[in-house]
Formats: sequence, structure tokens, C-alpha cells
Amino acid sequence: MEFGARTHSSLFKIQTTVTNMAGYQRKTALSPREVFSEAEDFLPRLVGLTRANNSSHTATYDGAEGTVTLTAHRHGPYTDVVATTDQLRTSRMDYEVQKLLNRLPYEPGDLGGPGSGDPT
Repeated sequence: MEFGARTHSSLFKIQTTVTNMAGYQRKTALSPREVFSEAEDFLPRLVGLTRANNSSHTATYDGAEGTVTLTAHRHGPYTDVVATTDQLRTSRMDYEVQKLLNRLPYEPGDLGGPGSGDPT
């Protein structure tokens, strides 16, 4: 197939594929509903993103900084949270998404957020 005559099928696939630039994962004791509640409080306030769509396991937020999609699935006592963005890992939005995930408590009774650094 000549490239000048028509779009090559493999190039068409590349052109229509949405690329996620960065992905982050966190296990938490919170339920998916609680994870999305935290995100709804955090992302609009600190990053200026608004929720574009959502379901019981997925929420997408858009804004001037870019797009982030959160998925949350319960597996036993934990919820697996995955955040994907369309920005480089060095972007402000990616930094804030990492902060959001760090706020989620790992074990029941944890406060979430950064630790003290002191071994206990």
C-alpha cells in the first residue's frame, strides 16, 4: 500500500489511540464511594478539574491542566485505585494526583497522608 494514496491501516490505529501518559496505583481501606468522595473534594479545589463523567467504578475529571481518570474496585477488605492522566509525570496535575492517592488510608484506622518518617 502506498502511503500517499491512503492512510495505512497501522497508522490509522496509532492516530486514533488515546494515550495515557502516566498511571498511578494505590490500595486503600476506603470503599470506592469514599475514594470518589475524596477525589470530588480534592481535584476541583486544588487542580481546578471538573467531573466530566462517572459510574460506580470510574470517574473522569477534565480541566485546563488536563484529564485524569480514576477507577476504584473493591477486592476483599481493600479497594484498588488506579489514576491515569494525559500529562507527563512531571506536570502539576500528576503531582496533585499523587498527593490525592497518598491521602487515602492504607489500613483501617490509618489517617492517610504523609507519614512521620519515624519507624514504629
